[in-house]
Amino acid sequence: MQSAYFRRLAQYNDWANRRIYEACAQLSDAERKAARPCFFGSIHRTLNHILVGDRLWLSRLTGSDSGFVSLNHELYSDFGELRAARVTEDERLIGVVGSYDEAELAGVLSYRSTEGEDRRLPLIQILGHVFNHQTHHRGQVHALLSGTAVAPPPLDMILLGWDPA
Repeated sequence: MQSAYFRRLAQYNDWANRRIYEACAQLSDAERKAARPCFFGSIHRTLNHILVGDRLWLSRLTGSDSGFVSLNHELYSDFGELRAARVTEDERLIGVVGSYDEAELAGVLSYRSTEGEDRRLPLIQILGHVFNHQTHHRGQVHALLSGTAVAPPPLDMILLGWDPA
């Protein structure tokens, strides 16, 4: 029942992103963009990176071209636009993941890396990476919020509950 599990991860991802963006919305633009000791340099740039990663992987999953050559690309400087794009991308991710059946999940995806290398990986491994990547970087934003006046929201998946359907 891997398809149900990945559908649930997509729902969790949407839920957690909404919570982290709600917290980040309480910061001023200057606070979101302030230089911080993190890989992408700020809360805002880290949120942009998560979106870049999702768009890149979704383009591979749907057979389209993302056009990205850098994982450090800033898609949106405006937080409102970034937040709206995040909602749209989460809805898209829910739809793509929800369309897979068990047989498709057992398949392999061929794609080209950002370095131009041809790669083939099991779809289940790719989906695991997509959700792990988001969780990893969302956790960084969560930690960065701890250095602000805004309390980071609880993001434990168990808080979302479980719908076995």
